[in-house]
Amino acid sequence: MKKVTILTDDLGYGGIEKSVSILANYLTDYAKVEVISLYKLYEEPAFSFNSKVNVKYLTELKPNKLDIIYNLKNLKIFSFLLAVIEWLKIKIKSRKALIDYISICDSNIIISTNRILNKYLGNYKKDNVCAVAWEHFHHHDNIEYIKLLVKSLKNIDKLVVLSKSLADYYKKYFIDNNINCTIEYIPDTLEEIPSDYTNYKNNNLIAVGKMTPRKAFEDLITVFKLVDLKTNDVYLNLVGDGSSKNKVFKKIVDNNLTRKVHMYGYLPQKSINKLYKESSIFCMTSHTEAFGITLLEAMSYKLPIIAFDSAEGAKELIKNNYNGYLIKNRNEYEMADKIVELLNNKKELKRLGENAYKTALTYQKEEILKLWNKILALDEE
Repeated sequence: MKKVTILTDDLGYGGIEKSVSILANYLTDYAKVEVISLYKLYEEPAFSFNSKVNVKYLTELKPNKLDIIYNLKNLKIFSFLLAVIEWLKIKIKSRKALIDYISICDSNIIISTNRILNKYLGNYKKDNVCAVAWEHFHHHDNIEYIKLLVKSLKNIDKLVVLSKSLADYYKKYFIDNNINCTIEYIPDTLEEIPSDYTNYKNNNLIAVGKMTPRKAFEDLITVFKLVDLKTNDVYLNLVGDGSSKNKVFKKIVDNNLTRKVHMYGYLPQKSINKLYKESSIFCMTSHTEAFGITLLEAMSYKLPIIAFDSAEGAKELIKNNYNGYLIKNRNEYEMADKIVELLNNKKELKRLGENAYKTALTYQKEEILKLWNKILALDEE
């Protein structure tokens, strides 16, 4: 039986971390599986692993980037310098731990989950290891990002991307630049399909994800303010945490929306599922997305999706007037109008929701995860 190692920064809350848990649990039927986390944010992983997955933490460290940002913004120079020194210590210790582990790792296959990990995997893996880079971000036409990703793929055998458009892009780029790395398209998948769904009785909107600048939750507050001006009986549930949390909360307060917008922070999946069932529309205002596993989750609860078309991965899932709407040019007024229109038309909400459910069914884990089995050749000895 082959052995597979999955490298990740941490096992906190987020789409990457959830995808890691789903894949690791699946692979235990075909291989020995270990998940290696560089940092330890919590005593237990945010998403559960079955008993066959060996979870290891390379360090007990926690990144302190937010401390650096806070001290710099508040002009706490001494505290800022101390935080920078601590950051350097963390970086040096974590880098050494990562290099040491990769160098001695006896796995047949090692999967890395970001371009920094790709670099160390390619540089320090044993010669007979199959190295797989699992890319979770969209380049968003950022040439610098593309170059950095490609540079990280030295000695990497396969690059797995989440959307067909990314696969097509990188295949052409690799051919044009004589890069020897196979491109594989494997989308994210649902862990399970629910048997109970929304009934559209509540005018609740929901958004789920890490609160980072890329996700643009502040823009969603602007959209919701416009919606609230046109209909009183509407509420917004925000699930997630991150570096933009305080900015989002401030915008909620500044717009007098504290009674209408609820910030839950991180929640266990069971609690998120309950909120899906109590909602009528899922909203996404991300600047960019490679895929969007939360979109699939929402669709599985028969929620129509409304998103800005700048979230490239959303284009693979959302079809206008079929299972939701893609709003062009990040037009906040247009998004708000479409939300109000749908909330006032329950029949249309249900039609879009039924189609969203049909879309979700095509991403059930049994078929998607078989693609991993194929590219990793786990049935071959």
